[in-house]
Amino acid sequence: MAHNPYLDQYRKASVAGATPLQLVVMLYDGCLRFMSAGQKAMEDKDLFKQNENLQKAQKILAELMSTLDMDKGGEVAANLFSLYTFAYNRLVEANIQDKPEYIAQAVEVMSQLRESWVELDAQQKRTHLEAAAA
Repeated sequence: MAHNPYLDQYRKASVAGATPLQLVVMLYDGCLRFMSAGQKAMEDKDLFKQNENLQKAQKILAELMSTLDMDKGGEVAANLFSLYTFAYNRLVEANIQDKPEYIAQAVEVMSQLRESWVELDAQQKRTHLEAAAA
């Protein structure tokens, strides 16, 4: 795929203008995209692409884990950490054992979490609009 400077500019602008919640959703989107690509590569028996994509998803999960504030986040942060760890471990096991069902389990967890973040973002936008209208 050719390098597209306009696409790079668009991505940078998207990230720069995103709220913290939108950035989290972007990370989830990337993680889900890499898991899907890893699963496809596994089906195609392309070990290099499988490994590359699953490791990219793992790096995103590691980033999500590292940004959790365990002191302020309390039980929510602890639960997220457990879910991220589960998904991370499933990807490692999937990559080692060539088990696409493990990727599917990680995708399920991350998809459900993504929807929660999207809903939280929508709620915050509604609250902001209501406050601005008052």
